Amino acid sequence: MSGAEVLDVGRDAIWLTLQLCAPILLVGLVVGVAIGLMQALTQIQEATLVYAPKILAIFVALLVFLPLMGGLMGGFMREIAARIAAM
Repeated sequence: MSGAEVLDVGRDAIWLTLQLCAPILLVGLVVGVAIGLMQALTQIQEATLVYAPKILAIFVALLVFLPLMGGLMGGFMREIAARIAAM
């Protein structure tokens, strides 16, 4: 395996990691900003108020995006297996 192929696999792995993490992180960000905005508007300054809705939202997002994540990981594994078989 040449250096260019190793870099291609590494770049693909980093891109896959970003694709897998982005939906969950975006859901957490949106819920956190919404709860923070609600706290600012109502002047409720409870630090632990953010955790329960964020945990529930991330859990639901994981359930929704799990098939997509599995498909992405399966496709990456097939690509890696094809590269190994071609050696």
